Formats: sequence, structure tokens, C-alpha cells
Amino acid sequence: MSDESVLRDVLDGWKSAVDAHDPDRVATHFTDDAIFQGVHPYGVGPAAVAAYYAPQPIGLTAAYDLRETRHLSDDLILGYAAVEFTFTERPPVRGFLGVLVRRSGDTWRIAHYQFSRPA
Repeated sequence: MSDESVLRDVLDGWKSAVDAHDPDRVATHFTDDAIFQGVHPYGVGPAAVAAYYAPQPIGLTAAYDLRETRHLSDDLILGYAAVEFTFTERPPVRGFLGVLVRRSGDTWRIAHYQFSRPA
């Protein structure tokens, strides 16, 4: 599987869980020691990820456009994407997402997630 395919597979799973408003399922796409930085202060691990997404409004959806990938090692891939979070009751939030995905066995998960808004 190509690096781009791996990243799309991981991000598609993340997106599906975000769109379904299923914070616990979102968290399954992250490693146990994942560093997560959304719009709010950072957290570490799946519990922090689930806690971040739990209060998000019903109807929140995510769309991404994968822009770059870098193969760092056999078990690490870096990805960079443009992201738009759409809400039913307010304007969308657009920004950029950097992710580091790590393989453990046959499973790839997000080990680092950094969202930033454009200046």
C-alpha cells in the first residue's frame, strides 16, 4: 500500500467517525501516546481525543484534501492536508492538518495531530 493510500485510509476512518459524531470511534484512530492539538489546548492519548470531540455539535463534518506525504521510515508516514470543518449553525472552520501516522502490526494510527488555522 502506498503512503498516500495509508494516509487516506487513516484519515477516511477519522473523518467517518467525526461525521458520525462518535468521539469514542474517533479516538480509536489514535495511538495510546498520541499528541493531539486541535483548536483547544493539547491532550495526549485516545481519552483526550474523545474528550475533545464529545462536546462538538451534532452535524459537524470534516472534509480534507491531502496535499503532501513523506515516508519517514517503514513504520512512520507524515501527512499534510487542508481541512474544512462544517457546522449546521455557524460558518465553517478551515485550516491545515499535519499528522504523523505510525504502524503497529498491521494497523496504522495517528501518533501526532496538529491543526492550525491560516493567519
